[in-house]
Amino acid sequence: MKISDFPPILRAKVPAEPSTFRPENLVREARRQLRREAGGVPPLCLLDPDGDILSWLREKDLAKKSRSWACYHTELFEFDWEGRKYGIVGKVVGGPFAVLVAEQMFASGCRLIVSVTSAGQIEPELDLPSFILIESALRDEGTSYHYLPPGDYAACPAALVERLKPALEALPFPVLNGATWTTDAPYRETERAIADARARGILAVEMEAASLYAFAAARAHDIVCFAHVTNRMAAHGVDFEKGAEDGAAEALQIMAAGGTLLGC
Repeated sequence: MKISDFPPILRAKVPAEPSTFRPENLVREARRQLRREAGGVPPLCLLDPDGDILSWLREKDLAKKSRSWACYHTELFEFDWEGRKYGIVGKVVGGPFAVLVAEQMFASGCRLIVSVTSAGQIEPELDLPSFILIESALRDEGTSYHYLPPGDYAACPAALVERLKPALEALPFPVLNGATWTTDAPYRETERAIADARARGILAVEMEAASLYAFAAARAHDIVCFAHVTNRMAAHGVDFEKGAEDGAAEALQIMAAGGTLLGC
């Protein structure tokens, strides 16, 4: 095939080639222009695409805005949970935005990112709401192709999954393991696409995991993604119920379990 036969997203891509625009350079300039204090972020940061976890923390007066987070697009909040300090950015919806923020988190001193995103049900036997540790994600989005060569899935390293399992099994609620489908276009989840995902054994559909896992693999960073399966695409009446406190307390327990990967 000629290069012109490929769609533009697959042309002129050399995943191993260094980037011209570096996140540390943006952080440097944002710190200067926004007059942010010198400093970094906590070693474990939480991505909260829905924003419900951050809203709950703020309602409880548990989160304080970081004065050193140098980002043009977001605010990072810091909070203590079970004696440890964490960072959180809310409403990072979709792969491109999630990876942009993740790049800047690691450039600011983060060592591990945990993402807890809401997801739609694909496996019909799932009880809702439920949590899934995403072991792999179908790459039906665009961001991952800028970080890794073409392929069907991006995955969490098996070693991270195995190290995390004991802490998750100790939680007072179940956390499943499995694959999800990452899409850039939630309103194009057609019956054919859903059937294909179901045939692959995929449990749920979300918008960030494949992008984050591809970035993590390409840059040798640690990211663990969880899906909070809350809905049936609003196709059957009342939907999107997350449980008590919008699932925030349970999501924070999952985050703290992730801290075991850092020895904290």
